[in-house]
Order: sequence, then C-alpha cells, then structure tokens
Amino acid sequence: MKPLFVSLLSDEATDAARFGPKAANLAALCQAGLPTPGGFCLDAQAYRLQLDENNLSVRPNVNIVNAVRAARLHAIGMRLGFLEQPIATPILEPLLEVWRLLKQTTDTVVVRSSALVEDQAGSNFAGQFESFLDLKNQTDYQTAVRSCWAALWSTRVLRYMATHDLNAADTAMALLIQPLVKANVSGGGLSQNANGEMVISATWGLGSAIAQGEIVPDRYVLSRDGAVLETDAGRKNHQVDCVHGMQSVKTDLVNTPCLDSTQIMELGELLLKAEDIFGDHVEIEWALDSEGIKLLQARPLCVETAHVPDEIWLQHPRLNGHPAGVGWGTGRARVVTCECQLSQVTPGDIMVTSMASPAHSHVLSRVSGVVTELGGSTSHFASLARERGIPMVLGVMNATTDIPDGSTVAVDGVAGVVRWMR
Repeated sequence: MKPLFVSLLSDEATDAARFGPKAANLAALCQAGLPTPGGFCLDAQAYRLQLDENNLSVRPNVNIVNAVRAARLHAIGMRLGFLEQPIATPILEPLLEVWRLLKQTTDTVVVRSSALVEDQAGSNFAGQFESFLDLKNQTDYQTAVRSCWAALWSTRVLRYMATHDLNAADTAMALLIQPLVKANVSGGGLSQNANGEMVISATWGLGSAIAQGEIVPDRYVLSRDGAVLETDAGRKNHQVDCVHGMQSVKTDLVNTPCLDSTQIMELGELLLKAEDIFGDHVEIEWALDSEGIKLLQARPLCVETAHVPDEIWLQHPRLNGHPAGVGWGTGRARVVTCECQLSQVTPGDIMVTSMASPAHSHVLSRVSGVVTELGGSTSHFASLARERGIPMVLGVMNATTDIPDGSTVAVDGVAGVVRWMR
C-alpha cells in the first residue's frame, strides 16, 4: 500500500489523482524552487479508508437539487458520520506523526481541503470547501481533518456539484497539512488580464478578508516586464490575524498600500514563473511574513478579451471598480441589501450588493452579472464568476445606493465598469 502521507517536496505529491489538483499544483511550485510553506499531503485513500472503517455507505447519484429531501438526509448522515466517528487507526498513527514533525518547526498547524475535483479548469470550487487555521492541539487537529472530509457533503458543495454535473459519490477528499504562515500581508494574483497585464491584490493580515470579499484590497497592475503601471490603494477597514482574529485596521493604514515596489515586482516574477511551470495563465494566493513571500495556491485562470460597448451605453452614468476579468452582461438591477433578499433575484437579473461571499455561489446560476461594493479581482466569488463566464465588478463604492433597483444595467467584467439607464 502506498503511504497515506507524503511531503510536498516528494515527486509523489504531484499526483493529482491521489492528492488533488490543489496539493499537486502546490507541490509543483515547491519542487520548482518557488517559496511555499511546505508541509504534507494526505492521500484521498485515507478518506475512502475512513468510509470503510466506519461503515459509511455512499449513495450513488446524490443530487441535492433534483431529489432534495432524500439527498439532504443522506448528506446530513454522511457529514455526521465523518464528524462523530473517530479517525481510523491506520490513518491516525501517520496523522499524529505528521503533527509531531510539523510541531518541531511551528507552533500552529493548518489543515486545508484538496478535493480530487478542486482547482481544475471549469470547476475550481473556490471557497466551497473548508480550511482550518491556528490549530495548536491534537484534538482540534483531528477535528479539522474530520471536518474537511465532512465538507465534501455540505449543502453548498452539493449545489455547486449539481451545476457542474459532478457527484460527491464519485470523488474523494485529500488534504494539505502545513505550518501556518503568520502573514503581515496577504493577497492574490492574476498572471494576465484582458490587456495582457498582471494584477495583484493585497491586504493586511491573513488573506481570508480578500477571499471572502469582506474588504476592497489594494490593486496593483504590472506589465509583463515587471513595471508597476497602476497602484490603487483599497479600503481595508479590517484585517484577520492568527492571534486576535478579526480586528479593525488603524485609520492611517486603511488606504495605505500594503506593498512596496520591490515586493510588487517580486510577486510579478513569481506569477510568470508559475505560468512557466503550468504552461498556462494562473491565479495564485500568497502571503508575506517576516521571512518573505510564500505561495499558498495556484489554479488555472480564464482570460477574456475586452468588449467594445455599444455607443448608447457611453451616454449613461458609470461607476468603476475591480474587474473579475470576464464577460459583458445587461439586465435588470436587483439591489440586495440583506441575505433574505437573495430569493428575489430572478433569471437574467444583475445582482447589486454590498458583499458576495462563496456562500452565495448558487445565485450565479441565474444572474447575468454581479456588482459588489466590497471585494476584489482575486476573491473566491470573483473566481467562481470567471469560471461561469459571469461578468462581475467588485469594490464599486456606493453601488447599492447609486444604482436604482429595477433599472437596466450593463456590467463590463473586463474593464471594471458599470453603467445604468435611469
């Protein structure tokens, strides 16, 4: 039997069929000499072994959309089975050995999903699964592992799978187990936009504030030769760190750029190197700690050419924001100021809202575009919109108050422009 755990530096770690594309991609970066946190991969076979050892029976063809009651009851049973049953002995022993190895060099461990269907072109699952940070004892560590397995059966994931013709019964969950990067600054990057430029986003602290679309991050645009073309300081009102959790950002830092020119150019170089490794455009997540920049993730990136709008739209009011990078769409504005109003969004609407998190991904199946007041080009929701070709503009100040509900709206997800007819 092949080992359940391998180091990210191992040649085996690049086997996406065992460890999932997320882990395999990170291993490829690791082995190419790019800076990463390092760590270990847990084989998806451990997930299957946990099923067998605890007599968890997977029902084939689970479809939570078409067979709602039966599917949900089965999904609940699967989640509870993973959460309540102890980790099987053949898995637990190597799991604790990895814990001991990591604790020799770090005081805080991270457990991250790496599903076999994750981080692929057409199904990136951005923000759909679970990651657990700041794990300081073995009890929390084991709970995090079981919770990541259970997340494969969450309602959110099953809905996402249904829209991509995927089934939880046909796949499995591998894991990444790594030291936590105690980031001072974190963000994402796109190796190419519609103009052939690179785009970097950044915020103070851990990257979850960007991923969840909770703030407007800094936005830096670079040419392919590394020249900084544009610096747009965001609205970073709060940050997340591993000690205090969420906290307010000092007033003088809210609109202060997080990165200097040297750091921006270093990230540009890493984006180009990642492109060379994968042979295609990429989206990355990164973190900067006291030791320097570390790459946390890389996934395929969809790039679209710019759209030339009809002249009639040029006569109407506009707002600017951060483009998600794909699409041009028009429709009726549906201003959503409360999560309870999501049910009012009908097919063909343009959803205008303060913040869109990955939890709202089910809305993408029925909208023609999305406009948000918070968020940036590398948020998880932006990744999901790119995947489906849905035009999206983020970080649009006062969108929910300036854009009239019910008006006709045009969203340019490449240029980052929103217009409406009064």
